[in-house]
Amino acid sequence: MENEIRTKNKFWKGVLTGSLVTAFVGLIIVGIAAGINLIGQTVMENQAQVQVSEGTEAPRGIDISAVNQKLNTLQYLVDRNFLFEEDIDPEQMEAGIYKGMLAGLGDPYTVYYTQEEYESLTEETEGVYCGIGVLVSQNISSGLITALRVFQNSPAEEAGMKKGDILYKVGDVEASEMELDVLVQQEIRGEEGTYVDITVIRDGEEVPLHIQRRIVEVTTVESQMLEDQVGYIMVTQFELVTGEQFKAAVDSLQEQGMESLIIDLRDNPGGVLDAVVEMAAYILPEDRLDGMIVSTSDKDGQGDRYYSKGGKICFDSDVRQNDPRYPKKDGHELDIPMVVLINGNSASASEVLAGALQDYGCAKLVGTTSFGKGIVQSLVPLDDGSAVKMTVSHYYTPGGVDLHKKGLDPDVEIEYKAPEGLENALEVPLDQDNQVLKAIEVLKEMH
Repeated sequence: MENEIRTKNKFWKGVLTGSLVTAFVGLIIVGIAAGINLIGQTVMENQAQVQVSEGTEAPRGIDISAVNQKLNTLQYLVDRNFLFEEDIDPEQMEAGIYKGMLAGLGDPYTVYYTQEEYESLTEETEGVYCGIGVLVSQNISSGLITALRVFQNSPAEEAGMKKGDILYKVGDVEASEMELDVLVQQEIRGEEGTYVDITVIRDGEEVPLHIQRRIVEVTTVESQMLEDQVGYIMVTQFELVTGEQFKAAVDSLQEQGMESLIIDLRDNPGGVLDAVVEMAAYILPEDRLDGMIVSTSDKDGQGDRYYSKGGKICFDSDVRQNDPRYPKKDGHELDIPMVVLINGNSASASEVLAGALQDYGCAKLVGTTSFGKGIVQSLVPLDDGSAVKMTVSHYYTPGGVDLHKKGLDPDVEIEYKAPEGLENALEVPLDQDNQVLKAIEVLKEMH
């Protein structure tokens, strides 16, 4: 047993040393119901019902009759030979067929959800939830789930969870074996006051945590005034509440006499599109690049466009009905030197905002190349209560840049280096953060 534990720890240490965050799936606050990557709430509110019928045309490349014949053979073999007959769950077997079919596309963002999984995913994301208070991401290649941020005064922080911890087990369930959205909804969330046992990997060792579930209100935007009237706004993710929180932060800093601004999007995995559109419009002028904020294009060259015009945020589409929430009032812009901090974990909606500000020449990007997720998923419910999340289009910055698998390159590249003695600190003071200090230098040069 001792050798087994030692071998396991050695394996995890190797994984942690060699792994990189290569993709984000269903990036969410632990305990909160998420939409989908990047477009999230917008797509979910404009989804189309698809009817499942036996007469559905066979997909290209698949011989449905041959597949059915092989499935009958496999079912016969199961009925005749499978040892643990009492453990057979026909619904689970059927779901596995659909999940496997979509997995065969080789796209980690295209996923089949059972009815139960879909119902959990479509709970509205308001920024208040019953959970443990951690921002996490999942590595597509390895399935590893990493804590990107542990919120202050959260149950997770009180239990000892730290940024960078790898979620190994939730109860008896191996975390990497489940899709992140489903793991959060079915295993981590729960009734207020109950507990969840989570085992994390830290420095190659297993660390057990006993965490109480509580109501957590997420503050997605934090701000403060630095020296020389430099405003600082950190955005940790994009939820329904983020747009208003961001605008309030900008207004407060302006009232304090802000002369320049740092927007920190490091480790921000993205979120709801409407929030980032609202934030970009609050900063950008509308007299350049046709007021474009972001656009999408599907396999037929059709898509959606979000832009500012006549003091309003506007939306139009080639492929779906116009969104009744648009146009929205705007008429605000921010004409001061700005820097956006990015790194390899800045993804999706973070790249929409950073890319727009860079294309307009309103801000310089400082840090390291962003993640590079430039594709959009649509969530489509089926008539039996299940659903499919499928990659349907690319998105483009106002200048027409497709950043997928490339990311945004910073105007000023600088790797993060932890201050001596604070290598394992959960938070580093801004006046000791070398990337923030570089951003301040760049702002001075822009004056």
